[in-house]
Amino acid sequence: MSFKTYVIIILTVLITIIFMQNTDQVLFTLLWKEIFVSKLIMMLIVTVFGFILGVIVARPRKKKLIENESGSIPFEINQPETEDYLETKPKNNLSNEDRDYIS
Repeated sequence: MSFKTYVIIILTVLITIIFMQNTDQVLFTLLWKEIFVSKLIMMLIVTVFGFILGVIVARPRKKKLIENESGSIPFEINQPETEDYLETKPKNNLSNEDRDYIS
């Protein structure tokens, strides 16, 4: 089993133990109404909302495609007629005098 599986099992056991130790009634105020609720239920609700929030935040995002100057997607397989998107070298804008000086 992977490390992630071990962590999930350990957290599940710890949360279950904590839930079973807190079964007494507590006063819970929701806006203007006061109600008596089991700690177990309140902790379960908070845990479920936290799990749902964690799944929403941790889900993978879609990758954005970057377009080049011509508006086509670079490195697209279905564009055999245009080969300019495969060129990765920057264009050399040096004058002949600059090339002679460098070499």
